Amino acid sequence: MWITLFNLAWAMGPPPKGEGGGNAFAAFIPLILIFVVFYFLLIRPQQKQAKKHRMLLQNLKKGDWVVTAGGLHGRILNVSDTVVTLELPPDNIKVKITKNHVAGLLKPEIEKK
Repeated sequence: MWITLFNLAWAMGPPPKGEGGGNAFAAFIPLILIFVVFYFLLIRPQQKQAKKHRMLLQNLKKGDWVVTAGGLHGRILNVSDTVVTLELPPDNIKVKITKNHVAGLLKPEIEKK
């Protein structure tokens, strides 16, 4: 019984010099790896997509067929810094939308219709 208590007391004591704690950098390696994975799987693709959308908005011109974030399909009649005027077929309705709500260009096949 005394041996068990002695071993328990020894186990509860502070670690001997030179054997405790480990390397502090080794504790941060999992966090660094998690950040790297998040960067390549989430942050970097989102930045690429945002850059592509900014380039799309800068290159809009009169006559382009676009789709809006709300699902409207139309042809651009006028482009300003913040507003785009669309013509919606078949009744040629004119709508002004915020430029940031243009989701993408439509394929050229739609222009033939």
